[in-house]
Amino acid sequence: MGEGVSIGRNITEEARPLKTPEYYAPQGGLAPQTQLLTDRAMFTEAYAVIPKGTFSDIVTSLLPFWRDARFWVIARPLSGFAETFSQYIAEVLPGGGSERPETEEGVEAVLFIVEGAMTLTLEGREYVMETGGYAYLPPDAAWSLINHTQEAVKFHWVRKRYQAVSGLDAPESFVTNETTIAPTAMPNTDGKWATTRFVEPSDLRHDMHVNVVTFQPGAVIPFAETHVMEHGLYVLEGKAVYRLNQDWVEVEAGDFMWLRAFCPQACYAGGPGPFRYLLYKDVNRHMSFPKPL
Repeated sequence: MGEGVSIGRNITEEARPLKTPEYYAPQGGLAPQTQLLTDRAMFTEAYAVIPKGTFSDIVTSLLPFWRDARFWVIARPLSGFAETFSQYIAEVLPGGGSERPETEEGVEAVLFIVEGAMTLTLEGREYVMETGGYAYLPPDAAWSLINHTQEAVKFHWVRKRYQAVSGLDAPESFVTNETTIAPTAMPNTDGKWATTRFVEPSDLRHDMHVNVVTFQPGAVIPFAETHVMEHGLYVLEGKAVYRLNQDWVEVEAGDFMWLRAFCPQACYAGGPGPFRYLLYKDVNRHMSFPKPL
């Protein structure tokens, strides 16, 4: 590894685990004409479910200043629904990438790699990011990336317009990997329900959290969570029955759930393996009032 190249905050090559994590990533393609149309895709006034079978070639988007890359857009600010964030799954082919990936001002982001590897240049420093790699990009950060490998890299790109607060500095950038962070167990769960947190909840400079939540077989959310945070939940591994508003929905690796504020939710992870998802939520800010006319 060349001089000035890092694989993340608090990570050394010796500290990396032997086992690389495995997450589900979209494979693209197009369903055959013989496939039945019955599916789990749904969009309601409180939530949406976008199953993995809908991630075909023909629903991808192209973005300015990206080369050899395509994007599944799975969430966007939508008036009257979830309004705070957008989320893409990017696929970048060998040699592809961007020197100008973000075209809007004041936008922060998280990158989370679910398959492959790439080189991220962030504030003048290079990071080789592999599967499980996580980068926080502050608003207006200078960053670019390239797929330096011989295989496609796939990653989640979560974007949010940063809500600055007078007297609070913006957070600094960092790069890490999920495998280097010990999950925090929820109280009285015997470790069956845990969250991998990439920033401290008490750090009020951050106005969004993107975490990894893990349920062991048999674990539950034992009440209908009903709160102000919007959510995006991408299932990385396993399957479960998830309560969304008044409905119980079966979900599996590769599915995405998109929840507006105050949508009741609960979960039963029936196994046989762990149920894990990448979770977005907006945090640590007052509720804005409409500006007077």
